[in-house]
Amino acid sequence: MTTPPTPTLAEVEAALHRSQDRLAAAVSVLADEELTGPSYDAGWTVADVLSHLGSGAAITGLSLDAGLGRREAPEFEELDAIWTTWNAKAPHDQAADAVAANAALLERLGGLTDAQRGAFAVDMFNGRQDLLGLLLLRLSEHAVHTWDVLVARDPAARLAPDATALLLTGLDELVSRAGQRSEVPLRVAIRTTGPEAAFVLEADGDGPRLTVGPGDAPATATLPAEAFIRLVYGRLDDAHADQVQVEGCRLADLRAVFPGF
Repeated sequence: MTTPPTPTLAEVEAALHRSQDRLAAAVSVLADEELTGPSYDAGWTVADVLSHLGSGAAITGLSLDAGLGRREAPEFEELDAIWTTWNAKAPHDQAADAVAANAALLERLGGLTDAQRGAFAVDMFNGRQDLLGLLLLRLSEHAVHTWDVLVARDPAARLAPDATALLLTGLDELVSRAGQRSEVPLRVAIRTTGPEAAFVLEADGDGPRLTVGPGDAPATATLPAEAFIRLVYGRLDDAHADQVQVEGCRLADLRAVFPGF
């Protein structure tokens, strides 16, 4: 496979449930000192990351209502109030409430009718989205931040394989949005494993661009698909870059394009 297949709504929902199970299992064994200890996110504790996931569930719920025609899309002031509420919680409550909030969101999704799913449309920061688009955004947030929590305890943790396969789709849009201009002009043929896919990454003073499919380039990077996703999210440091092979350019130059968010 060189081009990632388009995910189905059922696949993304199932991956969200598995990501929730993975996070809930991890949170259930965290000691208080681990909750207040560092996550992979610089400057964020594990509890901070869980708070972000909890507020994200609440915000996704508002977007769900908007897409069903029950309200307008949430404005910044409303989002800021949600973040403030979650930030004020004690670390233990941030953890427990995050798991509960995401479970409630998944229950709501499971209760949607086929008609509601088909008619869904909501305006987001990246354009008008159907339900699949909304849930892919939530899966990317949930899967990557779950890794931020897991890797703080287990350095060998990796992104979930099912989420990895689904998140390869749409990565070209994310690269353009999340990447930065490169002082070093780059054109790199990317080949991923687990699953296999091919891309061409270009970066220069105008910013990065990712083309889906194989192509010629003076440099190559062969790496696990989950590592490529973590690269784009600014999470591919030397300690978590096993099985990454780069020729014709430096991994440091690729990292500089994707500082993380």
